[in-house]
Amino acid sequence: MIAALWPRLRLWLLLLAALYALLVLLAWVLQRRLIYFPDARGVTLPQGPQWDGLRDVKFETADGVSLRAWFWPGRKAGTVLFFHGNAGDRGDRAGFLRTLHDLGYGVFLPDYRGYGGSEGEPSEAGFYEDGQACLAWLHANAPGSVVYLGSSIGSGAACELAVREPPAGLILQSGFSSLADVAGSAYPFLPVRWLLRDRFENEAKIERCQCPLLVVHGDADRIAPARFARRLYEKAREPKQWVEIPGAGHNDLVPVAGPRYWDAVRAFLDEHLGLEEHLGAGAPPGK
Repeated sequence: MIAALWPRLRLWLLLLAALYALLVLLAWVLQRRLIYFPDARGVTLPQGPQWDGLRDVKFETADGVSLRAWFWPGRKAGTVLFFHGNAGDRGDRAGFLRTLHDLGYGVFLPDYRGYGGSEGEPSEAGFYEDGQACLAWLHANAPGSVVYLGSSIGSGAACELAVREPPAGLILQSGFSSLADVAGSAYPFLPVRWLLRDRFENEAKIERCQCPLLVVHGDADRIAPARFARRLYEKAREPKQWVEIPGAGHNDLVPVAGPRYWDAVRAFLDEHLGLEEHLGAGAPPGK
């Protein structure tokens, strides 16, 4: 009986193997389309008196890519360099930008290459070049202490830059240990650790980050489960703080957390950026 069915069974097994091999090949070829979801269109600067002082800036990376960003000087000393997640553009973060600015600090919100009118195509190496260019712009145009805030995949850009040039503080929001961990959790049927070109190995870098750390994560995060962020946190040096938000997922962390999120961020910024008022309210205009 089995011998009679074996030719047909073998055919089905070969067909399934071929289909799986095709799936793996497609995942390898299209992987960056599964990681990055940029809106490449240009972003209009918000209008109205509530946005007074917000500026659109244009600058260039070391490898010649033209980037766009918003810079909003604050009334206190220091700037938050905010690396957003893997989808959309800086315009989608306007509300977050405004609330962050209301804490009194300057905010620099860039769009990575391929996002929001910035040139190029997104990649891990590209993100790192973009982060370096952002910091260079701030050193030239808004000298002072900087805190890096990395959200989701932006945690990769923030961690890498923190190793290269230690900030006054590092905030990781909905971050992760590595992209391989996140992808492996989402696609357990694929050999993602062999396939990934962009890996964002945050866990391997965090021990070399010589700065205070704040990690905020939702315990209901299904995209980047909290266990990955916790592993990252455990490897980090002191001083460090862990804030876990009950019921918060990956994309609703801030609204679910509400005041608890902003209280934690405010306390961290006040401690590590300082409370000094700028002597001059205006900052140099962006290019």
